[in-house]
Amino acid sequence: MAAPISVTQNWHVNGAKPFDMIIDVRSPSEYELDHIPGAINLPVLSDDERAEVGTIYKQQSPFKARKRGAALISKNIAIHLDETLSNQNHDWAPLVYCWRGGQRSGAMARVFSEIGWSVSVLEGGYKYYRRQVQAGLTDIANTIMPVLLDGPTGSGKTVILHTLVNQGVQVIDLEHIACHRGSVLGSIPGQKQPAQRLFESLLYDAFSRIDLSKSVVIEAESSKIGGIHIPDVIWKAMLGASSIKISAAMNARVDHILNEYDHITTQPEPLLRLIHGMSNRHGHAVTNEWKTLVTDKDWHGLVMDLIVRHYDPAYLGSSERRQRSVLGMVHLDALNHDDFDQAARKIKTLL
Repeated sequence: MAAPISVTQNWHVNGAKPFDMIIDVRSPSEYELDHIPGAINLPVLSDDERAEVGTIYKQQSPFKARKRGAALISKNIAIHLDETLSNQNHDWAPLVYCWRGGQRSGAMARVFSEIGWSVSVLEGGYKYYRRQVQAGLTDIANTIMPVLLDGPTGSGKTVILHTLVNQGVQVIDLEHIACHRGSVLGSIPGQKQPAQRLFESLLYDAFSRIDLSKSVVIEAESSKIGGIHIPDVIWKAMLGASSIKISAAMNARVDHILNEYDHITTQPEPLLRLIHGMSNRHGHAVTNEWKTLVTDKDWHGLVMDLIVRHYDPAYLGSSERRQRSVLGMVHLDALNHDDFDQAARKIKTLL
């Protein structure tokens, strides 16, 4: 006997109707651009197959396209059943979605139902989900009480954020979500930044997990983190936020950057390319000096000079333009575990 197929507008795993798994049946390229956080991709049509069916639809007939599509979808669902889903038991209850909540998710849901699994289909599919994310970010921006952790590069703001979490303070780590440290040297080796829409989904998901009636600490950023833009509504809320200023001794900052960005000493070629790209801003004379420091492996001298000539002037210019109200100031002499713990405790008191 077939199990029921439910239609829902709730995708929250921890919401009123929990799901054992969220399955995005769209093509891999659609999934990569954006998907519900936590969803796995079990495409019923690959990118090439989707293009093939579309071509048949346009050049031959809708009937032939549906026939070919049915054959491909059946084959792919069978593969997923034999592989990824082979160990699911009889009481497994997934949520399935596609682009509009139509044919692709419907096909998989019908097969699941015939097996005996109680399956839910997201009404309106990804398009409905995307509208909810956009509307949700606007609602969040009108509700949140952000406090920005503000300070120059190398002052340990990210570590302080993590320490605050351990002390029970609400935090949104934008750089973690964006897979980028936010500076010109901030790309993380081996990690690709998410697509813009996926970043917004992950950001919405992160905000959805905190209490919006309480303050949330966010690291002060520019409107762009690597190749990712902070959504305008969230950025405007950050512009009006109060801040806590972080400062640290220069040598401690240099050592901290070398520790956090250790790849710059082990992978100098990407670093040289980044420095070359900075010549439009600083001129060839300055960037050639930095390249020489790289060649000479004078990492301390390089980081010190980047702080003095690039990072600090950019930070001071940004601070002067924004003129945020300051709740308090925290200085760290040595960027070690005890200093970070004490800084987090002081920030918690200021909040």
